[in-house]
This record gives sequence, structure tokens and C-alpha cells, in this order.
Amino acid sequence: MARHIYACHLRWSDMDAFGHVNNVEYVRYLEEARVDFIWRLAPGEGSDAFTGGVVVARHEIDYLRPLVHRHEPVTIETWVTKIGAASLDMAYEVKDEEHLYARAATTIVPYDLELGRPRRVTREEEEFLQKYLEPARPTRSGRAARAAGTVPGAVGGPGRQPEEAVVG
Repeated sequence: MARHIYACHLRWSDMDAFGHVNNVEYVRYLEEARVDFIWRLAPGEGSDAFTGGVVVARHEIDYLRPLVHRHEPVTIETWVTKIGAASLDMAYEVKDEEHLYARAATTIVPYDLELGRPRRVTREEEEFLQKYLEPARPTRSGRAARAAGTVPGAVGGPGRQPEEAVVG
């Protein structure tokens, strides 16, 4: 099982009035990592994999700690947690060497731009995705949390036991 590693540079304009990266920017960071994974790695020489397009059907993000602007990029690890006939689920961790800032999950659907409708995952695409398949571990809440085997509200980062999130 491999994970795609993407170095994401932060921009000064990514920060909000509270002095940390705005939540909307995380979606852009995930997009950058996902595009790098799918469009730069998958097609290869002469391949048509993913060239017809993909659409995002769902995003889920668990924000674990504030991220502030700095010159060093953050790492976004991306992997596949499920390959379906006409969709796939991806998981992400936004982190650096010391901290885990967010976990996320995205469902994407291959799309036929000419016909204007979803299409099935091709054999070639599935073979590529299998290299990055790390099935999600079940938990009681949140796909983003399931992707990494924790629950929302977990503190501490990898190696620590998750704590139940309290919703009030």
C-alpha cells in the first residue's frame, strides 16, 4: 500500500481574520493533492485514464489543529480507501513532521464530459488505484475519521487513542 505525497505551499492570502488558514483553503489544498495524484501520475505514456474528467460527489474534513502561514510546505498524504464500479473514495492527511492538521475524505466520480454523465471506473484506472488502496477502518462517525481509523475530535495525532467528540 502506497500513499501519494504532495508538498503543498501555503499562501499568505490563505489566512483569515483569525490568523490561521481558512477552512475553504483546505478544500483547495485537497484539490491540489488530488489533481497531482490523478492527472500527473495516472495517465502516463499514452494512457487515457481519467482524461475524460472526474467530479467531486462529497467532501468531509476533520480540522484537528490550526494551521498558520509559514514558508515550509505542508505534506498532504493521499490514498484510496474504496474503489467502486463508478466512484472511488480517497482519504487525506494534512500534516508536517510534528503535527497533524486535518484528515479528510472525498468521493469522486469518473465523468464523461462529452455525454455529460458519470461513467464506470476503467480497468486501467482500477489497476492504478489498487496500488494506493488502503481500506478504511470502521468507526462510529465520520468518513474522514474512518479513513484514518479515528473519530472526529481526536487529539494528539498518530499513535494516540482517539477521544469521542462531543456534539452539543
